[in-house]
Amino acid sequence: MLNLSNFSSFFVANWKLNGNMAFINDYFDALNTKSQNCVVVCPPSIYIDKIKKNQKNIFAGAQDVSKFISGAFTGELSAEMLNDMDVKFCLVGHSERRQNFNETNDNIKLKIGNLINNNIIPILCIGESLEEKQNNKTTEVLTKQIKEGIPKISNNENTIIAYEPIWAIGTGLTPTINEIDQIHVKIKKIDDSLNNYKILYGGSVKSSNSKVINEIDSVDGCLIGGASLKIEEFNNIIS
Repeated sequence: MLNLSNFSSFFVANWKLNGNMAFINDYFDALNTKSQNCVVVCPPSIYIDKIKKNQKNIFAGAQDVSKFISGAFTGELSAEMLNDMDVKFCLVGHSERRQNFNETNDNIKLKIGNLINNNIIPILCIGESLEEKQNNKTTEVLTKQIKEGIPKISNNENTIIAYEPIWAIGTGLTPTINEIDQIHVKIKKIDDSLNNYKILYGGSVKSSNSKVINEIDSVDGCLIGGASLKIEEFNNIIS
């Protein structure tokens, strides 16, 4: 498993259901990376091997993993299989998985455990909806997602948390700098064990706001969606 303390910041590109071979070739021809930053690209799983074989200084990540170890589960990919592909990171519990595929905290907990047992660093995605935010339930929602989703074997050396408010994903809306800092500080106070966890921010991250966000003391990097598909944007974000 990678030593997270070796990196100053983390930039995780979530391509979601986008990309093809031609796109990947053009993307990596133009990609620039800095060695002191950890840059992770999470493509659709079929392209993981293509990402891994590039000569750039990046790591391959997966967008999801099965809660099962093996067996008759058509269409699933196990943590062991991802490890065989030299995957170093894996998103777990993204809001689109929670909403569109009924992902539960119990399932997320199983997935995180499987990943850690296979030397893959899970990136647990947490976040509140606009309605939950307006009803002042942000802390309650995040606490539930963390306490029910993180297994006992997780620690600050093998697990990353990404705060990605659902209302900010793809909307162009972002919390204020002060709001992001306050939420990240609150996350660390949910449990004493979380104090040294790496916490990323996600939700409409782009080149025009990424530098300011990443300069917040409580932010250890960014989870980037749509902007990561635009190579000039992504280069500006990770530079």
